[in-house]
Amino acid sequence: MSKGVLLVNLGSPDSTDPKDVKRYLGEFLMDERVIDVPYWARTLLVKGIVLNTRPKKSAEAYQKIWWEEGSPLIVLSERLQAKIDEQTSVPISLAMRYGTPSIKQGMQELHDQGVDEVLLFPLYPQFAMATTETILVLAEKLRKEFFPEMSFTTVPPFYNHSDYIRTLGNSIAESLKDKEYEHILFSYHGVPERHIRKSDVTNSHCKIDGSCCQSASTAHQFCYRHQCYETTRLVAEYLELKQNTFSVSFQSRLGFDPWLKPYTDRTIERFGKQGMKKLAIVTPAFVSDCLETLEEIAMEGEEIFHEVGGEKFTVVPCLNDREDWVKVLSRWIDEWAHQKPVEA
Repeated sequence: MSKGVLLVNLGSPDSTDPKDVKRYLGEFLMDERVIDVPYWARTLLVKGIVLNTRPKKSAEAYQKIWWEEGSPLIVLSERLQAKIDEQTSVPISLAMRYGTPSIKQGMQELHDQGVDEVLLFPLYPQFAMATTETILVLAEKLRKEFFPEMSFTTVPPFYNHSDYIRTLGNSIAESLKDKEYEHILFSYHGVPERHIRKSDVTNSHCKIDGSCCQSASTAHQFCYRHQCYETTRLVAEYLELKQNTFSVSFQSRLGFDPWLKPYTDRTIERFGKQGMKKLAIVTPAFVSDCLETLEEIAMEGEEIFHEVGGEKFTVVPCLNDREDWVKVLSRWIDEWAHQKPVEA
C-alpha cells in the first residue's frame, strides 16, 4: 500500500469575473448539503433568483480581497500544502470542494503517483453538513466510480484537539499582543438551525435552547453548534480569558429560515451601540482566510462597528500557513503514515 494525503478546502471562483463567480456560486449553492431543500425548490431559488442577482455583487466583493497571485484562499492553501509537503514523508495533494482544483483532480494526482491509501483531510475544525459532510460524500462517490482500488482514512473534526487549541490560542495571543481591546468575539460561519437537528444522531438531543450543547451526548460528534462553543471554551481556558470578555456569534446567513444566533453583524452593532470602543474578532471556523474573513468580517464588520461609535476593530488572521500550524499538521500526517494514532 502506498500512502498519500488529500487536503480539501472550500474553494473559490477562478477569477473575479462575474461569469466565473456565477459558475462557482452555482456549484456551491446547488449542493444539497448547502441548501437542503428539494431539488426543484433549490433549482428555482438558485438558478431562478440567486444566480440572476448575486454574481455581480459577489464579484465586487471578491475584487476587494483578490491578491495579485489569485484567490487568497487558494493561494494560502497552496502555501500550506507546499510547506507540509516539505516536512512529511508522503505525497500531499490539494483539492477544493467547489471550483478548481477539484477533488477528482486531487485524487487523480495521488493515483498517478501510485497512491492507493489516502488520508482524506477536510480543512475544517468543526463538523457541518455543508463543509465536512459534503466533502466526505463526494469523495466517496468519486472513489467508487473512478478509483475503486483506493481506500480512505478520514481525519475527524479537530475542534477540541489540544494541538489545534494551542496553535489557535497562540495565534490569537500573538495577534493581540500590544493591541487594545475590550472583548474578543469568536465568529463562526453560520448554518441553518435545521442543519443542527438533521445532524443529531439521537433525533432528540439538539434543541438549540442554550443548554443542550453543554449536556453530554453522542449528538455532539456531529453537532456544529456544540463544537463551535467547545472550541471557544477551550481557547478561552487556554488563554485564561475572564468571563464576559469573550463571546460567540455566527455570520453569513442566507434566505429567511432561522440560522444559528446570535448573528455576527448584529452583535458587532450591539456592542458599538452599548459603548464598546475596542473589539477584537477571530474566525475559528476557517483555517485559511477567505471572502468571509477578509471582506465580510475585516471590511464590512469594521464598517458596522465604526458607524455605531466603535473605534478600534482588530481582526485575528486565520492559521493560514503559520509555522506552528504546519508542524502540527505535518506531525498528524506522519503519525498516520507510520500507523501512530493521533491523540486528542
